[in-house]
Amino acid sequence: MAKFDNSFTDELRQRLSLVDVISRRVPLTKKGQNYWGCCPFHNEKTPSFSVNEEKGFYHCFGCGEHGDIISFTMKSENIDFKDAIKELADMAGLKMPEYKKKSAAQIENEENYIKITERATQIYQDLLYSDIGQHALLYIRNRGFDDEMIKKYRIGYAPKNNVISSKFNDVKRDKLTSTGLVRIGDYGPYDFFRDKLMFPIFNAHGQIVAFSGRSLDGSEPKYINTTDTELFHKRQTIFGFNFARDSIHRANRSIVVEGQIDAIQMQVHGFGETVAPLGTALTEDHIAILCKSNRNITFCFDGDNAGQKAAIRACTLFLPFLRDTSDVRFAFVTGGKDPDEILKNSGESAMRKIIDNATPLIDFLWESVNKNYLVNTPGGRAQAEKYLKDCTSKITDKIFQNEIEQEFNQRKFNQWHKWKQQKHIKTVEVPDIDTMTINLIKSIVQTYPELAEKYTDFFVSLNISFDGDVQKTELSLKEAEKFVVSFKLQRYIKFLNDEKLQLLSNIPENAGDDYRNKLKEIDENIIKANEKLELLLDMNK
Repeated sequence: MAKFDNSFTDELRQRLSLVDVISRRVPLTKKGQNYWGCCPFHNEKTPSFSVNEEKGFYHCFGCGEHGDIISFTMKSENIDFKDAIKELADMAGLKMPEYKKKSAAQIENEENYIKITERATQIYQDLLYSDIGQHALLYIRNRGFDDEMIKKYRIGYAPKNNVISSKFNDVKRDKLTSTGLVRIGDYGPYDFFRDKLMFPIFNAHGQIVAFSGRSLDGSEPKYINTTDTELFHKRQTIFGFNFARDSIHRANRSIVVEGQIDAIQMQVHGFGETVAPLGTALTEDHIAILCKSNRNITFCFDGDNAGQKAAIRACTLFLPFLRDTSDVRFAFVTGGKDPDEILKNSGESAMRKIIDNATPLIDFLWESVNKNYLVNTPGGRAQAEKYLKDCTSKITDKIFQNEIEQEFNQRKFNQWHKWKQQKHIKTVEVPDIDTMTINLIKSIVQTYPELAEKYTDFFVSLNISFDGDVQKTELSLKEAEKFVVSFKLQRYIKFLNDEKLQLLSNIPENAGDDYRNKLKEIDENIIKANEKLELLLDMNK
């Protein structure tokens, strides 16, 4: 039977959660590290159907059915292999490849690729401990790396000269360039990585498929990565994931930091579940890979603007993967530091405190909205509400989505429309309002939210508490608004008269046109306000 290219079926398994696919047909409950439900392939009342997300297979202890995401789709839908692949590709949002068997040449190319990258890694490792690599070795040791760490992560050094081009003269040029290690210029082949501290990038199987080179002279960009190749796709590769998989399983979470050095230092200092994207460009594919291991993720970014933007991007990317059992949090390292510096200067306990105090996703999203939109204005609140609605619409679990929307609605009412909390708005100093008037105003605000929105600034200026329930007003909407406007005018007139009295009681010796013009302006405003009030009162008759 013909087969799809293994890389495509691997990508399907990588992009899609086995639990998500099976739970469309079988209600599953998590017990321990596995999910359990009643087998869809035979009748049973006691669940014996087990799903292991991490290993990517299901097994029924009742009837013996066993398989992966593809075989489950085939058996449960009663369709053939090709149709199962098509259905899964639609779920993953992937374009179907050509239906063909991997050729012997493709297999050979992949094997040659891995041989080249493995050999290059060994060369870089040797050069790090040579005379030519002393400055790179000093740099990495100053960053807190000992020989054991350097060996484990196979860190090396790429010199300024074309070492790979010269040492691989026994390899065909196209084979060498296909790995991204060498490029062809006007004067022949040259090394892509030069004068870089080299971090090998491993795939999920522990094979080296690419490299990340860090600058040693402070030049930007700090890191350059192998460009996408047949076996390496930056959007689908997570640095340190091959080392972190077991720890993610044990810790029941993963931690995502920004850089390779941060990830390694976290792993060796008690946070083995830490990984990093290749650069700050976290992708949906990265989230999908992590969610297959665990949906509990703590994102740890720098506290600067770039880190905040990266966190917001991570938040919106994760929303389609969010479940009611997910624990997603955001931690920030402030003061221009990063996890590497915190661990070096303050130790593991300080870093653990940052991680433990991380903000839950819902709270982080709410805080971000309040920081980035002018929620003290109607227009700003409208924009913020549209953004929140767009975010919650990405949550695929409709029941959970509804719960989150209700949570945000409650927060909007309590924080955006609780006037007493908005102390930043300038208030007018006037005598206290009698209790009867206060209760009527509270009743109007709770009965007619549209008036509360329309006259926000005025209600804030009253400096009264709107907490507690009151009986709904019997006034109609029109009558209630007339009361609010008339009361507002009366207080404004009172304020103007007090201001005029203050001016008249403190006449300066050199009073001139400015003083007289100010009094004249106040008198004119009093006349206008009284005319409006009289007109409004006449309408009430």
